[in-house]
Amino acid sequence: MSRRTLLRGLGGAAGLMATAGCGVPAAYVEPGRRSGRDLSARDRVLDFANWPLYIDTDDDTSKRPTLDAFAERTGISVRYTEEINDNDEFFGKVSPALMNHQETGRDLIVVSDWMAARFVRLGWVQEMDRSRQPNITRHLDPQLRGPAFDEGRLHSVPWQSGITGIAYNRRKLGREIRSTKDLWAGDLRGRVTLLSGLDESFALLMQGNGVDVTRWTGDDFHALCEQVEGLVRRKHIRRFTGNDYIKDLSTGDVLACQAYSGDVIQLQADNPDIEFVVPEEGAELWAESLMIPNLASHKANAEALVDYYYEPEVAAELAAWVNYVCPVPAARDVLADSGDEELAALAEDPLIFPDDAMRRRLAIARDITSEERAGFARRWNSIVGL
Repeated sequence: MSRRTLLRGLGGAAGLMATAGCGVPAAYVEPGRRSGRDLSARDRVLDFANWPLYIDTDDDTSKRPTLDAFAERTGISVRYTEEINDNDEFFGKVSPALMNHQETGRDLIVVSDWMAARFVRLGWVQEMDRSRQPNITRHLDPQLRGPAFDEGRLHSVPWQSGITGIAYNRRKLGREIRSTKDLWAGDLRGRVTLLSGLDESFALLMQGNGVDVTRWTGDDFHALCEQVEGLVRRKHIRRFTGNDYIKDLSTGDVLACQAYSGDVIQLQADNPDIEFVVPEEGAELWAESLMIPNLASHKANAEALVDYYYEPEVAAELAAWVNYVCPVPAARDVLADSGDEELAALAEDPLIFPDDAMRRRLAIARDITSEERAGFARRWNSIVGL
């Protein structure tokens, strides 16, 4: 299951989000009611909820080296759980406690930024004390410092970042893809997939139409939907996918698709014919962010762990394992100077450390507001068949 998971309709947890996102008074938590009693000094522990396969792991022992090193250095043990498989599902799991001003049992969580925006709007996460986090102040990627949903990154810190672009099999296609518009060429009819999730898919497709996704409008969205509806009618799009596009691309059933940069790096290890493109018109830069839920019992311990992962040496170790865009540019020099040929190669990979030319083509899309979401999701889901 992808860490950038699809939006699952408007029922269940998504229905709760639509209600909460519209500003139901009982759901919103005022700033003065977000913090609880911090037991960090007494209890040298914290509970960290993350996605599967999203932290460095020793293949032989299944231990997590960076977490073990943090515990040894600080005396703070981390109860680490890989319980987040879907943004909406996790929202449904913790929202009853947060709506009712209760602890979630978690001190630190990681969610995609479009979901993080909802937590911030609802007042369900606490501001971090940056005076305790000098590494974040010093090393956070400038391009990720000011998302529209969390100005100044007061409530969130990127765990890893990534790019939504285009992956294709150059050998089987027999030509290069440079533009999102290239996906609509006649020789790709029935051999293209798009991501099914609204939040995951729309920005790249809008960029292909020349839209500035930092300030897109409802008219831009509906124009995109009309375009995609036409492509579906002409059977140009093979299907809409979650992370299963990886299998389609690997088998050759699909020649080109929307894809995530980290997935493609891993695919290339087995198939060098797979290429990842940041289109000429641009691609979406996104992040999945660490947040401290309301009433967390070990806030200071959580803040210490977040800052620890912004030490360039630690960030480099994590980046070398997960292969997503590292939010700590200074980690590049650590890998380059490691003396290890494979690690040094990662330092030169623009999908992990984007160069200036690539960065000029990356943009962080404004998020979908709570007022827009229900109508937009309904239209998009009707197109993709959710």
